[in-house]
Amino acid sequence: MSVSTASETKVYIGPTTAAADAAAYAALTWVEIGEVQSIGEFGDQANDVTFTSLSDGRVRHLKGARDAGQLALVCGRDALDLGQVAARAAEKTKFSYAIKIVAADALDANDTDSIFYFHALVQSARNNFGENDAVVTTTFNLGIVTEIIEVPATVVA
Repeated sequence: MSVSTASETKVYIGPTTAAADAAAYAALTWVEIGEVQSIGEFGDQANDVTFTSLSDGRVRHLKGARDAGQLALVCGRDALDLGQVAARAAEKTKFSYAIKIVAADALDANDTDSIFYFHALVQSARNNFGENDAVVTTTFNLGIVTEIIEVPATVVA
């Protein structure tokens, strides 16, 4: 089976150090962000650039600049979790931080999971206390500022 659930996916925050490829990202020091409930969507999307020709009155669609998006990372709030502490500290700066997402998509224990690397600005750290029986959450909005480098899952024979 080649599809998987999001269960056991892990998210890490790293330093502000620039990295140009997967090997450079892999060499960085990472801190896992704990109690992640939802990662949201991320990935490139081209802006829609339009042009309307007078001669035939047709709108032409072209691909413009690419945007990797803003990822909404929802966590069960843990004031002592080192990854959440790092993300809250990052929100107070203007710098972009290395982010690593490890999908739990290996086919078996011998294989490796897919890994996604990118840099993002931690743009918010908003708490939601909700209602009486709700878990307190923190949403970290990560504005992705680099290309997303994907290291695909591998099958070890």
